[in-house]
Amino acid sequence: MKKRIKIFVIVLVIVGLISLFVWYLSGLNFEVLNSKGPIALQERNLIYFALLLSLVIVIPVFSLTIFFAYKYRESNNNTTYRPDWDRSFVFESLWWIIPSILIGILAVVTWNSSYQLNPYKSLNSNVKPVVIQVVALDWRWLFIYPNSNIATVDYFKFPINTPVDFYITSAAPMNSFWIPQLGGQIYAMAGMSTELHLMASSYGNYRGLSANLSGVGFSGMTFSADAVSNAAFSNWLKYVRTSNNRLSLSNFNILAHPTISSKTINYYGVYPNLYVKIINNFMSSKSEIKHKIFTKNNINMVGM
Repeated sequence: MKKRIKIFVIVLVIVGLISLFVWYLSGLNFEVLNSKGPIALQERNLIYFALLLSLVIVIPVFSLTIFFAYKYRESNNNTTYRPDWDRSFVFESLWWIIPSILIGILAVVTWNSSYQLNPYKSLNSNVKPVVIQVVALDWRWLFIYPNSNIATVDYFKFPINTPVDFYITSAAPMNSFWIPQLGGQIYAMAGMSTELHLMASSYGNYRGLSANLSGVGFSGMTFSADAVSNAAFSNWLKYVRTSNNRLSLSNFNILAHPTISSKTINYYGVYPNLYVKIINNFMSSKSEIKHKIFTKNNINMVGM
């Protein structure tokens, strides 16, 4: 009777601790799990799927560990002594076949999701995408709207339910562009242009950040991504066009100087093909990109 009570108390304590842990986590805002866009939603579902699949192994292993530690403890004299038993065909099969099946399932899911969530893959939508060129600086983010002739620092807006085509490079050390609630990160590299296609399905102000250590100002290298209505986006574009700041080449060189600042800046009037100019600064003259034409599905590089 005492033994049963002891086991019941142990199980009760374990269940209580797990419940307390789950309750604590439910009160936290994990941005990666609080998805606000179709890409982030698919990525969150992958996390949940991989977690549940892992529990198929983790729960039995830890349960058996506790069971063996309790059953074969030194003070237990009721166990059978079997020094000649060293293997079981059934158990050997289980702990090889089950993990192999799980690895096979993960391999198939990884293969399919790698294509479905390819960051270079444009989103299917009847709505014309918003094109934003992103430049990682020390330690700021510059956002250029090439079709609107405006630019902003550490802040940008876009309409909800509208694809946003990000073209990303760096004018500083390699960095990583990430908006956790909208989708996964992708690297920003000097002399290269990477792509990321995201969309927000809910209104909100979403935190963006650098996901790659890049120096003393790395921790403060954050930005705001504001998903608004089409009308609010149009009004914001008009507001930015009232700015007296011009993003000339000389002003960009000043902006690119290593700075730790949380100040947002608006520019109206951007140096022609500034994004291309930034990339070419890190390339030889033979490899320079002379012109860049933006389309919905890709970027075509052509010489002038």
